[in-house]
Amino acid sequence: MTTTLRPEGPETPTAAGGRTRRWRILANGRPVGALRTTSTRHGSQFWGEISELEVFEGRGRGRGTFGALAAEEVLRGWDCTRVDVNVPEWAPVARSLAATLGYTERMRNLSKSLTTAPALPAGVTARPIDAAELPAWLDRAAEGYVVSLMGSGLSEEQARAKSLSDHRNVLPNGADSPGVALRRLYGADGGREPLGSLWVDLHLRDLPDGAPLAWVMVVEVSPAHRGRGHGRTLMLLAERECLAAGVRELGLNVFSGNDVAVRLYDSLGYRVTNRCYGKAL
Repeated sequence: MTTTLRPEGPETPTAAGGRTRRWRILANGRPVGALRTTSTRHGSQFWGEISELEVFEGRGRGRGTFGALAAEEVLRGWDCTRVDVNVPEWAPVARSLAATLGYTERMRNLSKSLTTAPALPAGVTARPIDAAELPAWLDRAAEGYVVSLMGSGLSEEQARAKSLSDHRNVLPNGADSPGVALRRLYGADGGREPLGSLWVDLHLRDLPDGAPLAWVMVVEVSPAHRGRGHGRTLMLLAERECLAAGVRELGLNVFSGNDVAVRLYDSLGYRVTNRCYGKAL
């Protein structure tokens, strides 16, 4: 039996400076599955993604494996130096396939449905990060993001390009950008040194039913104040900001290996919805 990959439609350019195409997986000329390949430019490098992979006939015969490997060859031909796949948590077979093909988990997406605004611990206050404070704070946050991205497998160039792109997209007007909450947490003494900081995008994307999904972009405890529960307080503050804006779904990323953060989010009721796997090409 001969398994091949054939274009389902034309190749189209993407807004991110790459291209995308949908493919059919054929067995002896008969459609048995499908997938999509997409490339995105990060600096001078291209970064690939395989998505929409499905086998609707003859599962368990290696057709998904063939499709994924053939898609990798397409992305190599598009000059991609790495590839990512996003796997829903409810798809253990797909997670097993990713592991078999040499992909490693880079990060997890988590989410929580919000109902009631939680109370903050006594003695803490939150203040907006104003326009004068924002540039220096954002530089530090961006550098921390670069370090995390590199730790998850990206090259320094890819990490810096992605960090710059993400920050520009979500904060086009700095502190005055609509739909964002930028906060610093202070202790009871009202001191000038913050306990930590928070950045929540309140309308990053929509759920399938059209409901807005907020996203935690940054939650950071100042080094001198770590290990005292302030990370939990910042997450409670994020939930309050969402509910105040009328948003009842909150999501976030956690990089693989950050066990402290994973335990915190689990204790707050966040559940894994998706896992991102990647490998070099």
